[in-house]
Amino acid sequence: MRKAKLSIDNDKLQESAEILRALAHPLRMKILGFIDQHSMINVNKIYNTLKLEQSITSQHLRILRTVGLVNTRREGKYIYYQINYERLSQAVGAIDTFLKRFEEA
Repeated sequence: MRKAKLSIDNDKLQESAEILRALAHPLRMKILGFIDQHSMINVNKIYNTLKLEQSITSQHLRILRTVGLVNTRREGKYIYYQINYERLSQAVGAIDTFLKRFEEA
């Protein structure tokens, strides 16, 4: 069996870890699924429909926004959220690439 030759970019590794942490929380996955169903939706609709506290919802949305998994748009007093599918696709692609390299080793 040959040994894997992995060159790891620490900055990319840290970024990927943050994305995975954001995706690993069941409530954030529930919020992402809800946003996905509606394309773009305001924060009030998210917490009212999912029966969550406003502060908890905002906290989770902040984490998703920080890692770039959601984009926001403000219209007056409302903030609308939508999934950043390009960023999500990049994260999934990076995981797939890593797993394939690991399996080849």
